[in-house]
Amino acid sequence: MNRAVFLDRDGTVNVEKNFLIRPEDFEFEQGVIRTLKYLFDKGFLLIIISNQSGIARGYFTEDDLKKLNDHINSEASRNGFRFAGFYHCPHHKDGVVDRYAVECGCRKPGTELIEKAAKDHNVDLSVSFMAGDKESDIEAGKKAGLTTVLVGTGFGKKTLDSYGGYDHFFLNLSGIINLINRE
Repeated sequence: MNRAVFLDRDGTVNVEKNFLIRPEDFEFEQGVIRTLKYLFDKGFLLIIISNQSGIARGYFTEDDLKKLNDHINSEASRNGFRFAGFYHCPHHKDGVVDRYAVECGCRKPGTELIEKAAKDHNVDLSVSFMAGDKESDIEAGKKAGLTTVLVGTGFGKKTLDSYGGYDHFFLNLSGIINLINRE
């Protein structure tokens, strides 16, 4: 079985930009390129798990999101790593696009996306991680049996002030390197 680092996208992998969809606006968070290359080289699968309520809200389409994800993976490849998969929840109960305006189990803190990715990529959740900047990221990871990492980028510092349910906290994603090296 494989080891993986499941990653929230906005505020964790890339700089938080409200409803990011344009490839030209994508920007990796500080230290993320070096960190993800290190993890990739160590044999971890890198898997994005992302709530994308902008689809339900009518701000962009799943095709738009696919184009952005393709761009992100192209940028990753240019830097010596790649994402094994991109999993997103397009739903939001207050959405305006009827087919996505529903309650679901895939929206974090639900675990359906993690479970699907784990099955698709033969991931051993007991030796894998979930990194994110929001309580919903950490709660999804905990429910799925992952070691959780709250990062201080994006909304992470605000989350740190109001939530203590994570396993580890680092100012940015690069802190996970020390955690991996301890194992």
